[in-house]
Amino acid sequence: MEEAQESGGGIRSALPLGSLISPSGNEVELPELEGKTIGLYFAANWYPKCEAFTPALAAAYRQLRGRGAGFEVVFVSCDEDRPSFERFHRAMPWPAVPFGDIPCKKSLSDMFQVEGIPRLVVLAPDGAEVVCSDAVELVHRYGDPAFPFTPARVAELEAAERSKFASQTLDKLFSVSHVKNGGDQQVPIASLVGKTVGLYFSADGCEPCVKFTERLAAIYGNLKRRSAEFEVVYIPMDKEEGGYERSRGDMPWPALPYDGGEGAPSRELARYFDVREIPTLVVIGPDGKTVTREGRNLVNLYFDMAFPFTEEQVRRLQELEDERAKGYSPSLRHAGHRHELSVVSEKSGGGPYVCCECDEQGFGWAYQCIACGYEIHLRCGRDGEDGGAVGAEQ
Repeated sequence: MEEAQESGGGIRSALPLGSLISPSGNEVELPELEGKTIGLYFAANWYPKCEAFTPALAAAYRQLRGRGAGFEVVFVSCDEDRPSFERFHRAMPWPAVPFGDIPCKKSLSDMFQVEGIPRLVVLAPDGAEVVCSDAVELVHRYGDPAFPFTPARVAELEAAERSKFASQTLDKLFSVSHVKNGGDQQVPIASLVGKTVGLYFSADGCEPCVKFTERLAAIYGNLKRRSAEFEVVYIPMDKEEGGYERSRGDMPWPALPYDGGEGAPSRELARYFDVREIPTLVVIGPDGKTVTREGRNLVNLYFDMAFPFTEEQVRRLQELEDERAKGYSPSLRHAGHRHELSVVSEKSGGGPYVCCECDEQGFGWAYQCIACGYEIHLRCGRDGEDGGAVGAEQ
């Protein structure tokens, strides 16, 4: 463990008596924190990652408090104004350093060398030792079982996780015996065993989800027509049942039943696969093991050719793309950009990118403007060519 600060005194040297306030604005005395493991939560309402992490931390906090664990969180705001601080704090169940106590907030930020948010610094009950310099990842991955956030506890959780993944099967992944199709008929989980199954994490009101659902549905239909052993299951991230029903109405595959509670099967699967953003497509192989968590990117890159999403199939597609790239112009003028674009590959400066033409994932081969960072798929370059190509093969 690290020392909280070199000069001694622990957290109490930066938090004078009576310096905390509750979400309702009442004073919180520091003796109420004594003997507890403390999480200093550095965050701001204007940053999306903080908005996304706060509910996860609040859920873990309530679980720990409910079973009497000695844990408390203190919000150290990075908000730009008092109204923003107050709105954000009201969504939290723990006390905060008052917005106007700038010396205290600066002292804590300097003491723990906070350079980015969200950040959760966990202190031992004596306040003098840092148990974990940043527990954000641990809360995302494990939730309240991560407590007390010590290296020994993390090692236990990682060992259990490795064991669970090694013994993973499709029926073990689901805590329910059935999913339901569009007609609300039950589909036994057992009927999916032996197939390649895509676990589709999505939600209503998410624009990228709407766009990807349409593409995935088209690919799903193509694979079904080819009698491919492929199924998709909707794993709802919806906050309310109406949104769940709207999402399900656009999908031709079965879905987990809606359950908006924190312990819902959908939330447990999201935590198990460490889903941080939606849409996400996790692909499970016929043996019940995880093939890839990058199903969305593979669908965007290769469409239905990505099936069955294995490393071998991806390697085959990459080799095919390498061969096809020989037929593209080494440079061209594109209608969507003022500069000449040049072909790049993974070996010559290409890498993961989002196509500026179709707004979908790309990797490796691209037409790129070195000066501006503008990148597009090779196919989008050919589709949007304005007649200025150089050296094109016919």
